[in-house]
Amino acid sequence: MTAAAPSAPARRVALNPQGPILVEGPVETVLDDGTLARSDRFMVAVCTCRRSRSYPWCDTSHRPRARDVASPEDRSLR
Repeated sequence: MTAAAPSAPARRVALNPQGPILVEGPVETVLDDGTLARSDRFMVAVCTCRRSRSYPWCDTSHRPRARDVASPEDRSLR
């Protein structure tokens, strides 16, 4: 039996079906076009919905937005 080479420390990844994939950083991500995106943060949110303006990093664009428009009843009270 031969000694195994020491392995690199494992990265922890958290899967969230309603949002991004959370990865302990730093993280390098290879995009579809071959471009390399890097984040040195201690925890990185990787976008899975592709709605983010800062793709591949999540900017919470996946969250439903509440409308600020007042209902007709509320407008009549003013």
